[in-house]
Amino acid sequence: MPGFELFGAEEQKEVQDVLDNGVLMRYGFDPMRNGHYKALELEKDLAKRMQTKYAQVVSSGTAALTVALACAEIGSGDEVIMPTFTFVASFEAILSVGATPVLCDIDDTLTLDPKAVEACITTKTKAVMPVHMCGSMADLKALKNICNKHHLILLEDACQAIGGSYDGKPLGSYGDLGCFSFDYVKMVTCGEGGGLITNSEKYADRAHKYQDHGHDHVGNDRGAETHPFLGYNYRLSELNAAVGIAQLRKLDHILEVQEKNYTILRDALSSIPEVTFRRVPETGVESYAFLNIFLPNEDIARKAHKALGSHGVDACFYWFDNNWHYYKKWEHLLDQKSLGNLSKEIQSGLKKSNTSFPASDAWMGRTVSCLIKLSWTEQDVKERASKMTEAIKSVL
Repeated sequence: MPGFELFGAEEQKEVQDVLDNGVLMRYGFDPMRNGHYKALELEKDLAKRMQTKYAQVVSSGTAALTVALACAEIGSGDEVIMPTFTFVASFEAILSVGATPVLCDIDDTLTLDPKAVEACITTKTKAVMPVHMCGSMADLKALKNICNKHHLILLEDACQAIGGSYDGKPLGSYGDLGCFSFDYVKMVTCGEGGGLITNSEKYADRAHKYQDHGHDHVGNDRGAETHPFLGYNYRLSELNAAVGIAQLRKLDHILEVQEKNYTILRDALSSIPEVTFRRVPETGVESYAFLNIFLPNEDIARKAHKALGSHGVDACFYWFDNNWHYYKKWEHLLDQKSLGNLSKEIQSGLKKSNTSFPASDAWMGRTVSCLIKLSWTEQDVKERASKMTEAIKSVL
């Protein structure tokens, strides 16, 4: 991770196809295309790889979440349960459809705690959105059981975990809808882009319309298409899709390299009794995008993160203080700093639901995550393992 480490002739060939025909938009201009429909091709490849009936590519992971929520008829008056540890896009997407984000505690998976989820459910709850952060997943079986019990939508945000699996199914395919990000720093990148997958014909039909202004895409005259419902512009360009086609073909290779590098680092840190590791749910296989460790307490975790940097170990993260990924620094959400007025319902919902989360703090305060890179040589990884071990031991 990320996929841009592997840019090469494969991506150049797919992009050149688009430049040669000159059609950068995914719809229309059929006589000029020379048979190239890159966004459509990427959708077919994505659905096949994720073992689902349908896929829809869009302009970003945020757009994928937004389209998925809209397709599930989530809007004003509805609540969506999401974790305290995620990217800001999770609550941005929820707010964009007029619903209220309800923050919920995580557990030692660094994802939604099923017991906490059940406690968050109200008569307004419409969906549960687990976010498979840093390459691994939530306890999806438990969450699915909760959703079935309460008649809720299970929407998987797999933007950071493409290629992982749970119970033999690719992440994103276990719930009602699954979403991916293909931005520049993801395992599979389009530069900018995203996608959603589903086995629901209803959701798939809504998705292709909603992401293109509500166009029904019937016939071959775009100007004559009708609009069954309101939509917005979340289309993916042909250039971005072209990059994604080549990148998705490399996913299995990416996973293989990441697992190898991850295993070397984990084996080295396993020699330190004070270091423990994030729990991967039973039947789960992570994407090995990050190595996530727990230190004995917050103070040692902070010192360990600082020591890793001073020992020359880059790309390590202490999420507890991170502006984008942990609720403590989401002042713009918690203090409702919106350019326009939020609805009264959202205002009251945010005040009521989003307070303090000591259980999440207990886990995140102890967590350090290290990105796994694809460009490392075996010698690079072994040297990194040695430096990481030395750095962490120095603060214990």
